[in-house]
Amino acid sequence: MSIKIENLTHVYMPKTPFEKKAIDDVSLEIKQGEFVALIGHTGSGKSTLIQHINGLLKPTSGSLLIDDIDITMKKMKLTNIRKKVGLVFQYPEYQLFEETIEKDIAFGPKNLGLDNDEINKRVQRAMKIVGLDYEEYKDKSPFEISGGQKRRVAIAGVVAMEPKILILDEPTAGLDPKGRDDILSKIVELYKQNDMTIILVSHSMEDVAKVANRIIVMDSGKCILDGTPEKIFKEIEILESVGLAVPQVTYLIRELRNKGFNISEDIFTLEKAKQELLKILKKN
Repeated sequence: MSIKIENLTHVYMPKTPFEKKAIDDVSLEIKQGEFVALIGHTGSGKSTLIQHINGLLKPTSGSLLIDDIDITMKKMKLTNIRKKVGLVFQYPEYQLFEETIEKDIAFGPKNLGLDNDEINKRVQRAMKIVGLDYEEYKDKSPFEISGGQKRRVAIAGVVAMEPKILILDEPTAGLDPKGRDDILSKIVELYKQNDMTIILVSHSMEDVAKVANRIIVMDSGKCILDGTPEKIFKEIEILESVGLAVPQVTYLIRELRNKGFNISEDIFTLEKAKQELLKILKKN
């Protein structure tokens, strides 16, 4: 389930006074099993790009291959692709609509034409993955639970379709710190346990640092950086020039190094910083 994007360009409202090039000749490959963070300032093209990956948008030019199948061909039926590529939009809880949590999560699998036993298995499995007890929550209305729990229900609805590629657009947006940490931990568990490719769109450098093994940076419709977190978070000047930053702890580490502390520069999470600082304290 690799993703190959070749010379992809997308222009909104072409040949009008409102023409805007949202994606500009992007080429990249995402391999099966990668956890990729897609970051960029508002208007950088992130959301437009991910909507091409399951065929919601068609490119103005270029191609996009899922598992070596070009989904941009004119007569391509996208039903099978959308079974394999799950997309969770920003604030997905606003798309909840059924009477109960169980029915809401079952909606996608039911539309795949699965039998009732398989649907029930998938609903229970998805609820377990996102940390919702089936018996406790199945008959509750999705509108009477907390914001963080609603977010879990919405993600479970996509997970229940058992995609091979899961795309999450700002999954922690608007949540309090505990809700944000809970959602991120469940996404990481999902990734580790299901041999899944995950693409995470985020503005939070702290979130990205915790979970991703590859970061793609976008600006003005182009991919300007692509690499491991260690590589990307060293490019502080470039990130700041496009309205981004690095995790706050990385700025702290840089200041400590400037003051003469012998500490690794490859630190971008609080846990790593804690480990390194404890080593220094023990030596002294």
